Amino acid sequence: MTVSSAKEKTSHTVKVEIMGKQHYVPEGLTMLQAMWHTGHELTRGVGCLGGICGACPSKYTTPEDAKIKTALACQTQVEEGMSFSLTAAYYPNRKVVSDFKKMEDPKQEIFRLYPETALCRNCDACTRACPKGIDVRTGVWKAAFGQFKEGADLFLSCVMCSLCVPVCIADIAPNQVGLYMRRAQGIFFNEKSSHLLARLEEIEQGKFDAEWEQLLSLSDEAIISKSLA
Repeated sequence: MTVSSAKEKTSHTVKVEIMGKQHYVPEGLTMLQAMWHTGHELTRGVGCLGGICGACPSKYTTPEDAKIKTALACQTQVEEGMSFSLTAAYYPNRKVVSDFKKMEDPKQEIFRLYPETALCRNCDACTRACPKGIDVRTGVWKAAFGQFKEGADLFLSCVMCSLCVPVCIADIAPNQVGLYMRRAQGIFFNEKSSHLLARLEEIEQGKFDAEWEQLLSLSDEAIISKSLA
């Protein structure tokens, strides 16, 4: 179906409303695909198309439920009567420099870097806004109580879409707090892999320098030929 014929209803199309304008699009498309199909030029809000990068946060409603829901537009299929729009906006938040090399106690340092973490009102708006279904509120509480392992695990599927940021009445950036916990947990508290440490030592000793020099000296054609061999 072409863009010009997208206004006609067929047995294989669904009626959707995109940013206030009605369209008929083929069933089975994702929100992003529906926008492309209807001629929208997207210069922002498009990334990996795999639900990982968090570039395409969107909000939508359906006929049977007027409640506004959140989703990643690249992962959510359109359905009959759906009304949606991208919310690919930039939400300003403080740029915190976390110098983990100089930190002694990251569980206390979080209150200097993100002091608002302790001000969570327990309203759960962040959890309801999360398109990945993360229990964001509990994650923030875990951060405040120094339970970094549990908190880091909760935020493991966070894609940094920032939909939790504008809904927080305590001005917390929960996704940033979650990212801090994940990094701190990995650096300070997780058991170090003996295999990784051994390989890093080999690299520092120059064990692979000759191979790297040989590889970097190859032309593009030689690299392609070598990879196809």
